[in-house]
Amino acid sequence: MAHWSPKHFRTTKPLLVAASLAVAILSGCAGPHDQLTTGGIPDDYRERHPIVVTEAEQTVDIPVASSDRRLTIAQRELIRGFAQNYVSRASGPVYILSPEGSANAGAARALRSQVRAELASRGIASNKIINTSYAATGVLDAAPIRLSFTGTTAVTTQCGQWPKDITADFTNQNYYNFGCASQNNLAAQVANPEDFVAPRGMTPIDAERRNQAIQEYRTTTSTIEDVDSGQTGF
Repeated sequence: MAHWSPKHFRTTKPLLVAASLAVAILSGCAGPHDQLTTGGIPDDYRERHPIVVTEAEQTVDIPVASSDRRLTIAQRELIRGFAQNYVSRASGPVYILSPEGSANAGAARALRSQVRAELASRGIASNKIINTSYAATGVLDAAPIRLSFTGTTAVTTQCGQWPKDITADFTNQNYYNFGCASQNNLAAQVANPEDFVAPRGMTPIDAERRNQAIQEYRTTTSTIEDVDSGQTGF
């Protein structure tokens, strides 16, 4: 029969305690869920700074000098660009806002009819062009003529937000402001904001050109031109 000595028991007890602690630690690591909660900032910049198509006011300011009595070439180009933007994005009213109380208020009123005629010549119906005014900030203010309409536009979040100190972050993830500038540039440059919602319809095919290409493909025996063996490209 085996006998346990007190000395042997004293040696075994610390080993059992150590083994129990090891089992407890390992069982905690083997849990079904990760107990570490990671950051809540999405790692994809397109989720942090999504491009949204919404309605917004579109404005263009036309500088006017006190001595102006006719639209300049540069002013007409601004109006044409504004009209083109309106035709592609909106169908509501267009507002011509002239300054009141500024040194150039008289010149702005004189040019207002020319601005209206320029807009009408670019395909905007006359009944949709509304003349109105706004108060200038002071007599010395060189207030512009402002053109305005409300239409669809693509926008995203404002850049320059730093919600946390990136110098103390060791997660190796994108910082919050990463990708914001490129998203804003894309939203500003897109020709048609509705392209973010759905693709445009395909234009009709050129049946005559397609038939010609098919006939050439059928009748041509080789797409490589015959080259005299004595000729080289060197």
